[in-house]
Amino acid sequence: MKAVSEREIAERIRVENPWWKTKTIDPAMQSFRKRKYFDLFFPYVVETDPRRALILMGPRRVGKTVMLHQSIRDLIDAGVDPKRICYLDLQTPLYNGISLEKLVELFHLAVKRGLREAGSVVFFDEIQYLPRWEVHLKNLVDKHPNTKFIASGSAAAALRLKSVESGAGRFTDFLLPPVTFYEYLDLLEADSDLVNCAYDKNGNGTLYWNDIQALNNHFVSYVNMGGYPEAIFSANVRADPGRYIRGDIIDKVLMKDLPSLYGIHDIQELNALFTMLAYNTAGEVSLDTLAKNAGITKNTIKRYIEYLESTFLIKVVHRIDRSAKQFKRANYFKVYLTNPCIRSALFSPVGADDDDMGSLVETAVFSQWFHSIRHNLYYARWDGGAGEVDLVHLEQPTLKPNWALEVKWSDRYVKDVDELKSLRKFLERHPQCRGMVTTRTVDIDATLNHRTVRAYPSSAYCYWVGWLIIEMKADSTLDVSLLSP
Repeated sequence: MKAVSEREIAERIRVENPWWKTKTIDPAMQSFRKRKYFDLFFPYVVETDPRRALILMGPRRVGKTVMLHQSIRDLIDAGVDPKRICYLDLQTPLYNGISLEKLVELFHLAVKRGLREAGSVVFFDEIQYLPRWEVHLKNLVDKHPNTKFIASGSAAAALRLKSVESGAGRFTDFLLPPVTFYEYLDLLEADSDLVNCAYDKNGNGTLYWNDIQALNNHFVSYVNMGGYPEAIFSANVRADPGRYIRGDIIDKVLMKDLPSLYGIHDIQELNALFTMLAYNTAGEVSLDTLAKNAGITKNTIKRYIEYLESTFLIKVVHRIDRSAKQFKRANYFKVYLTNPCIRSALFSPVGADDDDMGSLVETAVFSQWFHSIRHNLYYARWDGGAGEVDLVHLEQPTLKPNWALEVKWSDRYVKDVDELKSLRKFLERHPQCRGMVTTRTVDIDATLNHRTVRAYPSSAYCYWVGWLIIEMKADSTLDVSLLSP
């Protein structure tokens, strides 16, 4: 049986790198509008000190491959010789069994350049398909100081674990989350007419909008299908988001992206648990209840939840009491989908007036926050559930609450503030804590037992948080505890 020759592999590499001849990327990639996260990612691409590989991780279909190609375009526009830039898709069957080191050699063979030549940039897409990729990549960083290595992958569980274990001092991680509501409107080029944000040098924020009904219409669409770029731009995907998200994202994560890494062998059990959690997104659960309903042991449930968190499908939020104290035993916790449109895809889209819209709005609010390493969010519940506040931010290092938020998709709560009695009781215990509530359309300062509680429409608040996270990542001097619209 004949083996694939090095010449044939080198030819395949040439095919994957058309800019060596054309000096531009594929027109299909060229047509995509950049996500707001691109301007945060690209400085790491061109960074040479410290000498590290860059790992782009995140859920499936959030635009990682497009972002790599946009980086290639900007490198070429900045004057980098196109033949110094190599893109390798490690899902390509032809590359099976070939080490990263050998692929780099073949890249240099294909462009007839020496391995030691300075200024090369190598992109490895879907790197998790190579066994022991972290060892190979670390060796490349050590052996080739003049080459920048950038890798991406969707098997986040494996990427994050291996990056931490083997890449200490050699890898820089960058998380690309699902599309935020801020980015959603930007990608549609609709935000300039609807909503805007700003802050001054003192950290005072400003949020304003022109047409709350139009903004809410976009928000309902975002909740149902707006977390993935392709769902925003493709009419075929919008026509059947369930098929696209289930088949191309969820099924591959649950069945393909290395669940065995966490000792998971029963994929049907994992799938059933995820479906249960997705249906009850934003709801409080317990290990005992989940184990009883699913017929699975608590230790197995823990492993499944750990895996689902690592794949960025869900996020666990832990409970505090009315005194903002954490519980020694996390018997109860909330589970949120990291992207609200997953629930709509698994079951059915929701309308603005549907009963399920409330939990999806809460999920949308939380999903804007989850990818910030500074969110430090909890929910408060006490007196056997008689009192509950949806989201509480604890500042570091004091772990004192500096804001508490009730998420509502209704205006009645600010018209009758007595319905916010749980928030009132929590604020009475924490006079330094800022109180907020989201609504459907109302924007006012409400008085709650001599305390001012700020009310924002949920859609506008989600836009604000998505914008704020980008600003905080771009400007490390900004403090989330000081900024409020």
